[in-house]
Amino acid sequence: MAEPAPHSPPNASDYRRWFFKGVVACVSIPALILMSAFVGFAGLAREAGITLPQAVFMVGVVWALPAKVVLIGAILAGSSLPAAAFAVALSSVRLTPMVVVLVPELRTEKTRPWVLYLLSQFVAVTSWVLAMERLREVPRDMRTAWYAGLGGTLVGVNMLVVTVMYVVAGSLSPTLSAALLMLTPIYFLTSLWGSARESASHFAMIFGLVLGPVFHVLLPGFDLLAAGVIGGVGAFLIHRLRKGKGAPS
Repeated sequence: MAEPAPHSPPNASDYRRWFFKGVVACVSIPALILMSAFVGFAGLAREAGITLPQAVFMVGVVWALPAKVVLIGAILAGSSLPAAAFAVALSSVRLTPMVVVLVPELRTEKTRPWVLYLLSQFVAVTSWVLAMERLREVPRDMRTAWYAGLGGTLVGVNMLVVTVMYVVAGSLSPTLSAALLMLTPIYFLTSLWGSARESASHFAMIFGLVLGPVFHVLLPGFDLLAAGVIGGVGAFLIHRLRKGKGAPS
């Protein structure tokens, strides 16, 4: 009986091929919705007095759209730099569980830590949802290359979108810019609801929708944090209670 041929290590062409497959994976409805939201962000940045280089820099460095909106709000409110940084950090805490879930799917024994740190910069709802849907079809050795193509393309394309739309934003009505900006949270909610694997995630989203407006009035500035903590803890307790009673999760 012939022995199986040894598995050949991946070469540079394999990494390039899977990188470009990640680039192609960006061609999707979620990516188009995200681009339309960045059209609204370009108009918001221009109306707020943010320069074009600053707006493009924010896309590349902050990346997550809600965090950029929070940053612009802090700038318009005249907040100090530490206060603005703290507000952006609070809005980005929600991405931490996504990084915790995604990184083990990307990592191999040979993956260097700096690669994972770099790829974590690309984590936002759109890239995370696309990755979690398709990573199982990607060989583990090629996942970092594939996600680099996906995340890098999303960031680069939207930097270009903001550049172009910032210039022509004067021709868009404020109502249209706001409507385009609102497409992203609507997409986020529907995508997370559809991709949830346990009912606890659905309970957490319901609690967040209910508690968010309440804490926006009671604890402005800490509304997202309070709604997230209380809603998440409540959803977890319900999940444990249902699991203890044998109900499907």
